[in-house]
Amino acid sequence: MPTRASMAKNKYLKPIAHRFLRSDLWHFNRRSVPRGVALGMLAGFLVPLGGQTFVALFLALPMRANVPIAAVATFITNPFTYPFWIAIANQIGKSMLQVEPGTARSTVHEVVDTQFVSEVAQWLGWLGREAAVTFFGFAVLAVVFAAVGYVLSSFGWRWWIGRKRQAELAKRQSERLGDGE
Repeated sequence: MPTRASMAKNKYLKPIAHRFLRSDLWHFNRRSVPRGVALGMLAGFLVPLGGQTFVALFLALPMRANVPIAAVATFITNPFTYPFWIAIANQIGKSMLQVEPGTARSTVHEVVDTQFVSEVAQWLGWLGREAAVTFFGFAVLAVVFAAVGYVLSSFGWRWWIGRKRQAELAKRQSERLGDGE
């Protein structure tokens, strides 16, 4: 988890560190936390492993989202869960695009006679088709999880603040009753 101090010292972020270090990007409030969750999940699904946190941080700037929450939300996809998400994204892409196995044939097979080139061309065609379907599935997952994350964190924030206020009111009430005796 990046801290304000580590971001200030990072040589790559030094030219724009003053923007990341703005205090409003590090405060937890009812608007910035849901934005951070949504942007983190969006970046977590759309950006391959490794660059997600940086993309979420850069997206958090113009959206005035909470930087730490955006960074943490990207960890929904991590090296341990990524194979699971790839399989889910591929299935979602196939079902939404209605792609059936063997629907796209390579035209290289008709032009070149050698068996090896033909097999490589078929394999590359399959790989390209599966990658496109999987990427589409990741885009769907990104939009759905960002929207659901935004709504759930908004409701969660309101619930947490409501409980905090109720506890404070109950404490005041008990203090009043205790003083009156």
